[in-house]
Amino acid sequence: MKTKNLYVELKSQFHKDNHFFFALAVAGSLLSGLICLCVSWLTGELIDTASGIGSRSLKELALITVAMTGFFFFTAFLTYVSQPRYIMKAVRNYKETLFRKLTEKNITSFRSESTSTYLSALTNDSVAIETNYLEKEFQFINRVTSFIASISMMIFYSPILTLVAVGVTILPLTVSLLSGKKLAAEEVTVSERNKSFTATISDCLNGFSVVKSFRAEKEITNLFSDENGKLEKSKLIRRKLLILISTLGQFSGMIAQISVFFAGAYLAVSGKGMTAGTVIMFVNLMNFVIQPVAELPGLLAARRASRALIGKISESLEKSSFTGGKEELDSLDQGISMKNISFSYEEGKEVLHDVSVDFEAGKSYAIVGGSGSGKSTLLNLLLSGTCGAEYSGSIHWDNTDLKDASSDSLFDQVSSIDQNVFVFNSSIRDNITMFRDFPENEVDNAISRANLSELIKERGSDYLCGENGGGLSGGEKQRISIARSLLKKSSVLLADEITAALDAQTSYRVSSDILDLNGITRIVVTHDLEESLLKRYDRILVMKDGRLQEQGTFDELMAKKAYFHALFTVAD
Repeated sequence: MKTKNLYVELKSQFHKDNHFFFALAVAGSLLSGLICLCVSWLTGELIDTASGIGSRSLKELALITVAMTGFFFFTAFLTYVSQPRYIMKAVRNYKETLFRKLTEKNITSFRSESTSTYLSALTNDSVAIETNYLEKEFQFINRVTSFIASISMMIFYSPILTLVAVGVTILPLTVSLLSGKKLAAEEVTVSERNKSFTATISDCLNGFSVVKSFRAEKEITNLFSDENGKLEKSKLIRRKLLILISTLGQFSGMIAQISVFFAGAYLAVSGKGMTAGTVIMFVNLMNFVIQPVAELPGLLAARRASRALIGKISESLEKSSFTGGKEELDSLDQGISMKNISFSYEEGKEVLHDVSVDFEAGKSYAIVGGSGSGKSTLLNLLLSGTCGAEYSGSIHWDNTDLKDASSDSLFDQVSSIDQNVFVFNSSIRDNITMFRDFPENEVDNAISRANLSELIKERGSDYLCGENGGGLSGGEKQRISIARSLLKKSSVLLADEITAALDAQTSYRVSSDILDLNGITRIVVTHDLEESLLKRYDRILVMKDGRLQEQGTFDELMAKKAYFHALFTVAD
C-alpha cells in the first residue's frame, strides 16, 4: 500500500502548482484536434462549389478560410505559451520530489543499494518519462479528439461509409494494441540495462587508478563493451517494436483510405446522395482517423512504460524507508548503553556476539582490533539503531531505546566521519556549512577548533575544493569533516578509520585534533596504535571475532598483558 501511495505522490507532482498551464495546454490540444474537421469540411465545400452543386459562394468560403486561419494561430499560440511551461515545471517537480524522497531513506538501506538505480531514475528514466509521457500526453489528447470528432462527422454525413471505414481498421488496430503491451515491457528492460550500464561507467571511472596500475585497460574495455552491447540490443528490440507498430498503422491507413475512396465513389456514381465533395471530405477525414489508429497504440504503450518506470523507482524508494520511532533525542547527557548486542548481515552468520558496553557522555573512546573483528559494525549500529537494523539486545541513548527514537533526531545529535570524506565541488566555507547559513562567529569557532585557520588564511574561505575535494589533501578534508560536526553542534562524534589513508604525521595531527575536542563524546575506530594517542583516550575497547575481548585505559590493558598487549606489541 505504501508503494502505491508513493507512486501516486510521484505522479501527482506533474500537476502540483501547475494546473493553470496544464489546463491551457489541454485546451490547445483539444482545439487543434478540431481543426481537422474544419479543413476537411472546407475541402469538400470547395469541390462541390467548383462542381456547381455547392450551397456557398467562393467569397463566403474565403471568409471562412480567413476565420479558420485565425483560429489555427490562436490554438498554436495557446500551445506555445502553455505546453513547454507545463512540462518544465512537471519534470522539475518530479525530479525534486524523487530526490527529496531519496534523501529521506535511512543510511543502512541506502548503503545496501546500488546508486546506479537512482542515477538512472534521475537521468535516463526521467528523460524517458518527459519524452514518452509528458510530451506525448498532449499528442494523445490531440489524436483522441481528432479521432472522435472525425468519426462523429463521418457518421453525420454517411453512416454506411463510416461502417466501411471502421471495419477495415479493426484488425490492424487490435494487432497494434497487442504489440503496444510488449513495448511497455521492453521499455522497462531498457531502463534496467541503463541502470547496469550507468553502474559500470561509475565503477570504471572510480577505479581508473586501479585499472592503470594493473594494466587492465583491455579487460575493463571489454567489460564496458559487454554492458554497452546489452543496452543497445535492448534498445534495438524496442525500436523494432516501434517500427512494427508504425507499419501496422500505416498499412491500416492505406487499406482504409483506398476502401473508403472506392466505397464513396460507388455511392456517388450509383446516386446514393453522395457528392464528390463529400467523398473527398471522407478521404480527408480518414487521415485523421488513421493517424490516431497508427499512433495511439504506441502512445498508450509509451505511457504504460513511463508509469512502469515511476512504479519501479517507487518500489526502490520504499525499500527499508524506516524512519524510526517517535521519541525525540536531546543532547547526550548521561551516555550510550549497549546491552547484549548481537548482529548479523546474513542469517546464521553473526558478526557481533553479545556485546555490552557503556559510553559516558563527553568522554573519548578508541575501538581497536584486527580486521573483521566487528569494530566498524559496532560503530554503524550506533548510527543505524533507529533505522530498523535487526539486532538483538538494546541500545539506549540516556534513557531512550534507539528503536523508539526518530532517526532524524539521532542524526541531529550524531556526526559520522568516514575514511573517505566527501567534499563537494564548492568553496571551503560551503563544505563546512553544508550550504546552510550560520552566524559568522560559530563558523569561525568551528574553523579554529578543527585547526583549519591556516588553510583559510592561505587559500581563503571561497577556495574551490574541486571534484570530491581534489584540490585538498586528505588531512584537510578530514578537518573539514570535523568542522562540520562542530558547527552542527553534535553531542556524539563517530569516526571510522579516518586516518587509514593518511601519512603518519597527518594521521597523528588529525587524531590529536579529535582528542582535543571538548564537550562532545568521541568514539573512534582506529588501526593506529600510537602510544601517545592511545594514552589520551578515556577508554579503549578491544574487539576480537565480533566480541568485546577487553576494555580499559592504555595502562590497564598493557598491564594485563593479554590480547591488546599482543596487538600493540606486534604493531610496534
